[in-house]
Amino acid sequence: MDRNSASAAEHVDFDPFSDEFFINPFETYRQLRDRAPVYHSTMYDFWALSRYADVAPAMKDHDTYSSTKGVTLDHFIDPDALIPRDVIIMMDPPQHTRMRSLVNKVFTPRSIAKLEPMIRAIVVNTAAQIDVRSFDVVDNFSALFPVEVITTMLGVPPDGRQQIRHWLDALLERRPGNISTTPAGRDAAVAMWSYYYDLVLEKRAHPQDDMITNLTQVEVEREDSESTKLSDVEIAAFASLLGGAGAETVTKLVASAAVVFAEHHDQWRALIDDRSLIPAAFEELLRYEGPSQYDIRWSNIDVELHGQVIPAHRPVMLINGSATRDERAFDEPDRFDIGRKISGHNLGFGYGIHSCLGAALARLEGRIAIDVLLDLIPDYQVDTAGLERVKMPNVFGWKHVPVAAG
Repeated sequence: MDRNSASAAEHVDFDPFSDEFFINPFETYRQLRDRAPVYHSTMYDFWALSRYADVAPAMKDHDTYSSTKGVTLDHFIDPDALIPRDVIIMMDPPQHTRMRSLVNKVFTPRSIAKLEPMIRAIVVNTAAQIDVRSFDVVDNFSALFPVEVITTMLGVPPDGRQQIRHWLDALLERRPGNISTTPAGRDAAVAMWSYYYDLVLEKRAHPQDDMITNLTQVEVEREDSESTKLSDVEIAAFASLLGGAGAETVTKLVASAAVVFAEHHDQWRALIDDRSLIPAAFEELLRYEGPSQYDIRWSNIDVELHGQVIPAHRPVMLINGSATRDERAFDEPDRFDIGRKISGHNLGFGYGIHSCLGAALARLEGRIAIDVLLDLIPDYQVDTAGLERVKMPNVFGWKHVPVAAG
């Protein structure tokens, strides 16, 4: 990077804990891609990659970019951060390979396809409770069914499923300008962890036909080549991770669908006329405004890119939310188009060994939800004055989306 470019990079204002970032990060992403493709934050001392050609290979290169140190930026810069332990997203091979093999078979496209009747029944039942004359897409629809689906699979009793969602919301909430988990979030983390741990003990004592029970019965090969059962702590960590990821992604993506299609009503009408377009629409939503905006890695070695050197042993933000808006990889990336032919890999569910375990499940839920919404509100308006974004470390989306039919 020449001197002028370096000077320009210093003037890119990128604060991932700011209100500006929570509300609309895309102009900042453009500045990063154009002026600081290898960005160093002097405020928080992290590095960031924002171009598709840099982010996609880095997401696959687990030798250079390790996942073992943390999963969100606050894990690296907050001395009091709540850092999860024994979770698969914070593992590198060979430990990651062994642990992922335990749950891979549960999330194959074929296995997930068998769940479609159950998922559709939950989504349809949720929609049936809605008064379409005026409702909140998040509160009354998209926040409710994803957590029901994933916790049903896990084996959470019905009376605990929505409580999981409330704990997750509290745990992920941040106050603008503050990197730390709120006091309510810390209480929620303790309560949720205790709940899952007690549930694991219950499943060991009284096995049932669910994912947590299955995890109590499998064996995993450890580094010493001995096979042992997973510990209660390991299973609780699995359940907490899957429950959180399964609840958040679809919730945010379906809410974004309501907002985006209100701005592109011709494409909503196209979906009404031809439901076979729904899978492509889901992929375009994921590219255009995906719930996951970045992944964090740890540099194992010095990395030189664009004339800059990312030092070894530093946090590196891989901004997939920027990469999928990169005009170097996508034609007119700021244009929403359900007919888009996507070139390259859609990074919304990750890439490489840490690609999302539940991607097939999320895609099926999202497609069903859009299908149901097309029947529920074929014509609708969004009350833009009531729109509100969530404020979470690496989850992007809406907290409130008020709409009315007609």
